[in-house]
Amino acid sequence: MKICIVGCGLRTPLLIHGIARSSLNSAHLALYDISPGRAELMSALGEPIAAHTPLKISTPATLPDAIRDSSFVISSIRPGGMEARARDEQIALECGFAGQETTGPGGFAMANRTVPVALEHARLVERLAPEAWIVNFTNPAGIITQAISSHTGARIIGICDTPSELFFRISLGLGKRQDEVECDYFGLNHLGWVDAVRVRTATGTEDCTDRIFNDDELLRSLYSAPLFSPQLIRSLRLIPTEYLYFYYNQRTARANQLLAGATRAKELVELNRGVIADLERSVHKGDAEGALRAYRRYLNRRNSSYMHLEGEGKSAFVEAEVDWNPFEGATGYHRIAVDAIQALCAGSPSRMVLNVTNHGAIQDLAPDDVVEVPCLIDRNGPRHIRSRSLPEAARGLTISAKYYERLAIRAALSHERSQSVHALFSNPSVGDWQVAANCVDKLFEPSQV
Repeated sequence: MKICIVGCGLRTPLLIHGIARSSLNSAHLALYDISPGRAELMSALGEPIAAHTPLKISTPATLPDAIRDSSFVISSIRPGGMEARARDEQIALECGFAGQETTGPGGFAMANRTVPVALEHARLVERLAPEAWIVNFTNPAGIITQAISSHTGARIIGICDTPSELFFRISLGLGKRQDEVECDYFGLNHLGWVDAVRVRTATGTEDCTDRIFNDDELLRSLYSAPLFSPQLIRSLRLIPTEYLYFYYNQRTARANQLLAGATRAKELVELNRGVIADLERSVHKGDAEGALRAYRRYLNRRNSSYMHLEGEGKSAFVEAEVDWNPFEGATGYHRIAVDAIQALCAGSPSRMVLNVTNHGAIQDLAPDDVVEVPCLIDRNGPRHIRSRSLPEAARGLTISAKYYERLAIRAALSHERSQSVHALFSNPSVGDWQVAANCVDKLFEPSQV
């Protein structure tokens, strides 16, 4: 079996670790990145990770060679690199919004750059690996999965570790193992909620939803930073995923970024530049252990500071050092990707939250809308577990966000200013025509593209 990773970002070693220590470890793993030397660097870092396993790692010179005859294509691309994200987020700040890579103006700009490239890649998969599944991690994941689903015949699922991270924190708050807790979840990518929680017992299940809503300390423990007040969560009767912060507390997020004098992407540019230099030096010297130590330090600083800038105005560079083993985390990028691929190879179904075509999972949305819902997934593909309507507290935002996503895809394919302004104006966090027009002009002026 051949697995192809398109886009060898700094989480690639985590994926190599996950694949090497799973039932997929006899695969051929092909790494491809448009940046010269990046796939080779990730391969060099991956070799000691995959040592003593049958996993074979290669770095084909061209994208068609990487994709050809693959069973799975993991897409994790970032056209323009982290520098483009940082520019998007800074412009969003200047236009009066929080700077964020998947929501608001920053998310729109990223979608505009990424949709055409993702479609080009998907059409290559259709031609060179027609039976392959695309496992999409490319952000904005919901929009990219929707675009590929709507405009190609490629088989695709979208994955994200945000829901599983929330489920994990809920299980920790309840003092239970993850496999003992079941959460009812619904929404779109980076726009999802939990509205019921059950714990499996020896005699059946216990509904713990009210217990969670009535426990302020437990509610606060569900997030890595102070994002939502318990009063907000109780008023909604919904537990939001962390990215709802950029809708429910947009002004606070922006104020904290201004206080810190940075956006997340601006700090990641600096963090990434430093670790890439460290990795290249260590690999050049043949110091695999030194490279892995530098990589762990980087991941720990990146992970431990997540959402702290937006939630508290705290820079990643002032966070205390932590001594975690990021390869063994209970959740994360590598686990969700490996779980999805293993499930697509299995005869018995697994339960996962995935971005899939709606087909009635959320009754308020169109059948061909891509939604993020619990699914059963096996070698026959994913199928949603239940059909439901949206709770009133989430209905308006979800429907308007999905309308915006479709307009954002249309704008990315048309390259027309009027369609871009219409799409950004329709974004639930914008809603002002002149502001949207000014923001589009800043985002796409020749010096910024």
